[in-house]
Amino acid sequence: MAAAWRLHGRQWKDNHYVYAVVSRRSRGISIGLNLNPDKACNFDCIYCQVNRRVPASIRYVNLKRLAEELDTILRAERDGSLYQDPPFNALPVAERGVRDIAFSGDGEPTGFRRFGEVVRVAASARLRFGLNSAKLILLTNATNLDKPAVRAALEEMDQNNGEIWAKLDAGTEKYFRKVNRSRVSIKEILGNILGAARIRPLVIQSLWFQIEGAAPPDDEIEAYCDRLADLISNGGKLKLIQLHSIARDPAESQASPLTKDSLDRIAATVKRRVSVPIEVF
Repeated sequence: MAAAWRLHGRQWKDNHYVYAVVSRRSRGISIGLNLNPDKACNFDCIYCQVNRRVPASIRYVNLKRLAEELDTILRAERDGSLYQDPPFNALPVAERGVRDIAFSGDGEPTGFRRFGEVVRVAASARLRFGLNSAKLILLTNATNLDKPAVRAALEEMDQNNGEIWAKLDAGTEKYFRKVNRSRVSIKEILGNILGAARIRPLVIQSLWFQIEGAAPPDDEIEAYCDRLADLISNGGKLKLIQLHSIARDPAESQASPLTKDSLDRIAATVKRRVSVPIEVF
């Protein structure tokens, strides 16, 4: 079963856009929609497993095909055929079932110009397949949460058991630029997270790791806690903080996973500083 959690390939059969994973964080089957098969992203994270030096084989998202692929994989889950092959056959019967449909993939999903249409496709499938307890989850670096079209899509997600998982991997601008390497500033990221979190509770996802064998400095973790406290004091609603390390082989060798003890020490600091539930992976 442990091996199943470590398999996060974004490919299922001959699909171009829709895949399934056994997700630790979702605690069951997560159906992923890859809206960036072209590998386009406005972050260039050191720890990312996507090798952007290799040209993408698929450049565009065909919404009709995406919708068909989503229906096919949901039917396979419902009739049980999904569980005939690894890693899904390792799941005990009690732990099977679609926990969420996630907008994710090889880049920032809100960068896809027809993101709102994809939300409607997923919401429709969720309804038609009777997935009442399943969530629609957006995994995002928060760069576009202030855009009018994205905000409208988030409102549609709100009506369909939606949830935002926003990335925050730093507490200072210097460390943010070292880790995420974006032209957007951490101040803008925090402002976008705050704007979304004032409307609905969201999840913060933070990945901590070693850079050339060195763990994040203590003062960076304290600064990170300051940023979380600022979000809360300014009216942002945080329902959960997910702390994790590298689970997939990164494209750059300078990045490596933290030890469990190191990650637990970061979690202890966050628990001391911030009154929000924490999960460590």
